[in-house]
Amino acid sequence: MTTTTHTTDDSQEQMSSRIRSFLLRQEVILLIISLLAVMFLAFGSDRFLTTDNLLNQGRLLTEIGLVALSMTFIIITGGIDLSVGSILGLCAIILGVMWDPNGAFALPLEVAVVICLLVGTLAGFVNGLIIVRLGVPPLITTLATLALYRGLAEGISQARSVRGYPEEFYVLGQGEFLGVPTQLWVLLIFCILTAVILSRTIFGRAIYAIGNNELGARFSGVPVGRYKIMIYTFSGFMAAMAAWIFVSRVSTTRSDMGSGLELDAIAAVVLGGTSIFGGSGSIIGTIIGFILIQLLKNGLALSGVTTDGTIVVIGTVLILAILINNFIQRRSGNG
Repeated sequence: MTTTTHTTDDSQEQMSSRIRSFLLRQEVILLIISLLAVMFLAFGSDRFLTTDNLLNQGRLLTEIGLVALSMTFIIITGGIDLSVGSILGLCAIILGVMWDPNGAFALPLEVAVVICLLVGTLAGFVNGLIIVRLGVPPLITTLATLALYRGLAEGISQARSVRGYPEEFYVLGQGEFLGVPTQLWVLLIFCILTAVILSRTIFGRAIYAIGNNELGARFSGVPVGRYKIMIYTFSGFMAAMAAWIFVSRVSTTRSDMGSGLELDAIAAVVLGGTSIFGGSGSIIGTIIGFILIQLLKNGLALSGVTTDGTIVVIGTVLILAILINNFIQRRSGNG
C-alpha cells in the first residue's frame, strides 16, 4: 500500500513538473502575452478583430516573417545578419530593371524573377563566405554589406522606379487562394519547412550545437564553416523571396525598399525567445514574435497611437520578453 502511495505521489510530482516546465516555456508565455495584447487592442478599435483587417495584416507581415525565419537559424548560431533589408532592396531593383520593357534588358518577367532570387542568394553566400573564410565577425560583415548592397541598389536604380507589371504578377502579392492572401500560403509553407528542419533534422541539431559551443561542434565533426555559409545563403534567398512578394504587393520598385526590415526581423526572433548569445530558440517562437509585432503596430495605429508611441510600446515588450527569457534560463540552470 505504501509503495503504491509513493508511486502515485511521484507520478503526480512528475506531472506537475512537466506542467510547470511547459508553462515556463518562452513560447507559451509569449502566446499568453499575445492573447492579452489582442484582447486589450480589441477594446481600442472595433475594426481590429475584423476578418478583413486581420487578413490585411497577414499581407503586411509576410516579408518580415520570411526574413525572420532564416534569421532564427543565424541568431541560434550566435550570428547576426544586418544586410537583409538591403538585399531586399537590391533584389527588388534587379527584378524591375531586368524586366522593364523600356530598359536595357527587357527580359521576360519569369526570367527577371529568377535573376532576383539568384542575386539574393549570391548576396547571402558572399556574407557567409566573408564570415567563414576571412574570419570577419558577422556584425561587422553584414554592417558593411548593408551599406554595399544598398549602395548598389541606389546606383542601379538611378532614383527611378519601375511600374506597370502585368496583371498576373500581382497574384502573389495581392491575390487570394481559398479566401486567404496568396503570400500567407507561401509564408505558411516556409514556416513548416523551417520548423521541421530546425527541430527534426541532423542539420537543425548541428545549428544548436554551433550556437552552444562552436569549438566543441567542430571537434564533434560538425562542418561548422559549411553550415554557416548555408544559413547566410538561405537568409539571402529569403530576402529575395520577400523582395518578389513586396514588389508584387506594392506594384512598384524603389531602391529604399526594405529599409529597417532587419530590425523588425531581429526583434521578432529575439521576442520569440531566441537567445542573442546563441544556442537556443525555435521557429514557433519566431512566428509568435512577428505576429505580435504586426498586431501591436496595427492595433495601436487603429487606436490613434502615433508611430513614436508604437515604437516605445514594441521596445517595452521586447525588453520584457528578454527579461522573461533570462529568468527562464536562470531557472533552467538552477534546475
